[in-house]
Amino acid sequence: MPQSKKILLVDDNAFVLQMMSKALIKEGFSCRKATSAAGAMEILKHDIPDVILSDYHMPDVDGFAFRQELIDLPEYKDIPFMFLTSEVDNKLMLEGINLEAVDYILKDTPVPVIVSKINNFLNTVRERHERTIKELSVAAMALNLHSVPQQLPVIKGFEVDFWHKSFQNYPGGDFIDFITIDDRYTFIVLGDVMGKKWGAWYFSFGFLSYVRAAVRICISNGNFSTKSILQKINAVVYHDPVVNDVLSSLSLVMIDAANGSVKYSGAGDLPLLYYNSNTRKANRITSSGMLLGLMIDGDFNETELILNKNDILFTLTDGIIDFETPQGKRTDYDVFEKAVEAFFDRPFREFKEGDFLKEKALEHVDDCSLIYLKKTTDDTFNQ
Repeated sequence: MPQSKKILLVDDNAFVLQMMSKALIKEGFSCRKATSAAGAMEILKHDIPDVILSDYHMPDVDGFAFRQELIDLPEYKDIPFMFLTSEVDNKLMLEGINLEAVDYILKDTPVPVIVSKINNFLNTVRERHERTIKELSVAAMALNLHSVPQQLPVIKGFEVDFWHKSFQNYPGGDFIDFITIDDRYTFIVLGDVMGKKWGAWYFSFGFLSYVRAAVRICISNGNFSTKSILQKINAVVYHDPVVNDVLSSLSLVMIDAANGSVKYSGAGDLPLLYYNSNTRKANRITSSGMLLGLMIDGDFNETELILNKNDILFTLTDGIIDFETPQGKRTDYDVFEKAVEAFFDRPFREFKEGDFLKEKALEHVDDCSLIYLKKTTDDTFNQ
C-alpha cells in the first residue's frame, strides 16, 4: 500500500483547520494540525511532512516570520512551504515568493483545486527526486563507490547475511563491510553516520577507510582485540578535522572460525541481539563505548562469546527500531526483538521477505541495516 502524503496545516482558525484536514484526508493525505507557529515547531521536532500549508495572518508569529524561522534552521529549510491566505495582495505574494514559498493559495479556492495544486507539486518533487537518484547512482557506480558489500563472505562454520534499506532510496549514512583476513578471521563492520542522504553517505567512506586501515594495521601487529582496534579508529577520527565533528556509531565484530567465537566492541551503537539455541532465549549484548571521535578516550569494552551450533547474532542500526506513529517517530527495540524471535529457527531469507522489513522499506524513517550471523556447525578447525 502506498505511503500517504504527509502535510502540516498551520492556521489559528480551528474551523479552517478542521475543514481543510477532512478534505485532504479524504484525498489520501495524512494531516498534522497546528494553531500557531510554535505548535507547528513542536510537531516538526517529531514528524517531518512532505509539505507545509500555513496561514499568513496568525497571532504572535505570522506566516512570514514562521517561514523565515524554518529557513534559518538547516533541518527544516528544505521542507516545501505553501501560504494559505484570504488576501489578494501582490506585495504580500512577492514577499512570500522571496521567502522561497512554492505557492500562494487563496482560502476561497475550491478544495479540489487546492488538492490538485498540492498533488501536482509533490509529483514534480517526486520526479525530480527519482531523476536525481538515477543520475547520482550512475556517477557512484562509475566511481565504483559502495557503502554496503556487493557480495557476502564465505566463513567456515558460519552463515552471514544482511538487509539494508537507505532513507528514501538515497545512499545514506549506514555503512557495512566484511573484512576477510584469512580462513580464520573475518571482521563484520556496521556504522551509522548521523544524518541522511548524500552528505552522510560522503562521510561514511571516510569512516570506512579508517576502519579498514585500523583492522589491517592491528592484525599485522598481532593485535586481535576489537577494543584496541576501536581505540585506534577513535583516536584517528578524534584528531581528524574533516570528520571529528561528524558523529558516527560503530559495531565491530571479529569472527574466529577456529574456535567458533566472536569478539565485539561498540561505539555508541545499539545492543547486539544474541540468540542462544540451547536455552532458546535472546539476550542483548551492550557496549559501553561512546560515539567515534567524541572523546580521546572512548571508554570501549570488549565482549567475547563462544557460539554453538544454531546460535545467532544480530547487529543493527537505529533505523530498524525507529517507527512512524500518528504522534511522530518512536524508538522501540522490543518491537524488533518480538518480530524476529519467530524466525530464530527459520532461514533468515524468510525474515527478509516478511512483513516487518517490508514495512520498514515503506516507512522511510531512516537508513536501516541489519546483519545476521549464524553458527551452522559444531566443528572447529586449527590453522
